[in-house]
Amino acid sequence: MTADAREPEEREQAEKPAESKRPGKPAEAGEPSEKATEPGKTAKPEKATETAATEESEAGAKAVSRAAEGGGCPAHPGRAGSPKDAEHPGRAEHLGRRAHPGRRALLGWGGAGLALGAASAGGTAAALRYGSDAQTVAADSSSAVPFYGEHQAGIATAVQDRLHFAAFDVLTDDRAALEDLLQRWSHAAARMTAGDTVGTGAVGGPGEAPPDDTGEALGLPPSRLTLTFGIGPSLFEDDKGKDRFGLKKRRPDALPDLPHFPGDALDDKRSGGDLCVQACADDPQVAVHAIRNLARIGFGKVSVRWSQLGFGKTSSTTPQAQTPRNLFGFKDGTRNISGDDAAALKRHVWAGENDGPEWMAGGSYLVARRIRMNIEIWDRTPLAEQEMIIGRSKGEGAPAGRRRERDEVRLSAMAPVAHVRLAHPHSNNGIRILRRGYNFTDGTDGLGRLDAGLFFLAYQRDVREGFIPLQRRLAREDTELNEYIQHVGSAVFAIPPGVRDSGDWWARQLFS
Repeated sequence: MTADAREPEEREQAEKPAESKRPGKPAEAGEPSEKATEPGKTAKPEKATETAATEESEAGAKAVSRAAEGGGCPAHPGRAGSPKDAEHPGRAEHLGRRAHPGRRALLGWGGAGLALGAASAGGTAAALRYGSDAQTVAADSSSAVPFYGEHQAGIATAVQDRLHFAAFDVLTDDRAALEDLLQRWSHAAARMTAGDTVGTGAVGGPGEAPPDDTGEALGLPPSRLTLTFGIGPSLFEDDKGKDRFGLKKRRPDALPDLPHFPGDALDDKRSGGDLCVQACADDPQVAVHAIRNLARIGFGKVSVRWSQLGFGKTSSTTPQAQTPRNLFGFKDGTRNISGDDAAALKRHVWAGENDGPEWMAGGSYLVARRIRMNIEIWDRTPLAEQEMIIGRSKGEGAPAGRRRERDEVRLSAMAPVAHVRLAHPHSNNGIRILRRGYNFTDGTDGLGRLDAGLFFLAYQRDVREGFIPLQRRLAREDTELNEYIQHVGSAVFAIPPGVRDSGDWWARQLFS
C-alpha cells in the first residue's frame, strides 16, 4: 500500500560505499554502517547498543512465551496461533515451505518492533511535537487554495481531511459540446474553490427556474477545497480502438492501460472512466457539494460512472504534521514526497517538457485503486505479526530496529517480506510516487463484514516507470500483507497542467 520513500540525504548516504562488517558479505543498499550484521545477532557493543539488544532479546522471548501460552501452532512450536491458521487448515505448513525466513526468524524480526514499542516516552514526545504542528495546519483548514497556477492544486497541496472522487463517462460524441463542458466546469471549479456559489447562486434567482447552485455549502468556508481534473485512456479511444474525439494520436505514452496484477479482483463498476475529478476538502459537505454541482452542470453530456468518499487521509505531503493512520492502525506515508520538495516533485511527479506530449508539460499521471481490507481477520492477528508484516511499530511508527518514526529506515532490520522493505525505493530501483490515499467504509457486505479499506491515489511522472513496476513486485512478493487486502477497483488518468487564468480551462492544450 505504501512506498516508503527516501529523503535526499538518505540517497546521498546510500550512494556512499557501505562498509561490510563481514568479509565477503556485501553491505545492503541504504544501510548505514551497523554493528549488527545478521538478523537476531547484535553487534558489538557499545553499551547503549548492548542494552537495546538485551531488551530486544527479552522482548522477543516474552513474545514467544505469550504466544505459547495463547496456543501456538503445532507445526511451529512457539509460534502464535494466527486466526488465519484456524480458518485455513494447512496454512502453517504452507508458510513453512516458503522461501522466506521461517517463523522463528519472523518472530525475531517482530521482536525488534516490540522492543521499540517499549520506548514509549520518546515516542509520546514526538507525537506531541507533531501534533502541535498538525494543529497549526488544522487552524488554516477553512482557507482557500488558489485554483490557478502552473500545476493543478490537489497534488502537492497539503492533504485535506476528506475526499469525494468521481469518475465520469462522456455521453456526447460532439467534441465542441465536450470542450464547452470543460470550460463551464473550470469556471465553476474556480468559484467553488474560492468559496463562492456556482453561477447566480442558490437563492435570489427567478422562482420559475431551478437555481444554479444546489446550496448545501451556503455559509461554509472554502475549507481548502481543491478540484483536480483528469482524462482516462478511454477518452482517446474506445475499447474497439475507435478515435472518439480526434484525440487518439495525442494520447501520452505515459498513460498506458494498467495490466492485470496477480490477486486483482476488479469490479468494472468501480473501475475506469473517461474523466475524473478529485475533490479534497477539510469539510466533507464542501467536497460533496463540488462533485454534485459538476455532475449537475454536465447533465446530458456526462454521467457519473462510479465515485468514492474518503476520510482520514492515509498519506501526508506535510512532513511537519502528524502522520495519519490507515484502518490497520498503522501510520501511513511517513516518507511520502513532501509538497514543498520541488526537486523530488520535478523528478518523480511533474511531467517535463521533454517527456511528451507537449500538452502534458506541467501535468502528472494518477493511479486510483480501491483496496479492500480484511479488517476482521487483521483485528485477530497478533501485534508482533502485524508489525512484522508492515515493518514498523504500531505505536510510534518507528521502522523496525529504530526508535523514532522518522529515523532512517534500516531494511536489514525488517523481515524480508515486510511491506515497507518491499515497497522501499532501495528495493525498487529508486521508484517514488506521491500518495494521497484515504480510508473508506461503505457499510457492510452481505456477510456482515466491513466493506472498508484504502482508496489509494498516487501521482507520478510516468505510470510505466512508477506504479506498474512497483505494483508488479508487491503483487508478487508482498505475500503476507496480500493475505489481508485485495484490489477491487482500478483506474488511471492523465492530469493536465494547471489552469493559468480565467481565460484558460481544463485540458485546453489537448483540444487546441
